[in-house]
Amino acid sequence: MEDYQIYIALGLLVLVIVLAGKFMLKPFRLFFRLLYNSLVGIVLLWLANLIGGAIGLYLPLNLVTILVAGFLGIPGVILLLILRALIG
Repeated sequence: MEDYQIYIALGLLVLVIVLAGKFMLKPFRLFFRLLYNSLVGIVLLWLANLIGGAIGLYLPLNLVTILVAGFLGIPGVILLLILRALIG
């Protein structure tokens, strides 16, 4: 086997490993992003109830509010607060 053929084979092997790694890490990134949004959303939901209780604006903790805060994070809690203020 010629030297250049070995280098081409090694280059292709590295390319395959890099591409496979990218596709394998994508679900983990999604999982950690969802986990991060959930933690931030739940903490903000708790803070909104803690601070909002002083002015009479609170968010009930039920499945819907927890899911919205968990999936959307900061925008979800802001959305819930705006909806609560509008609906009353």
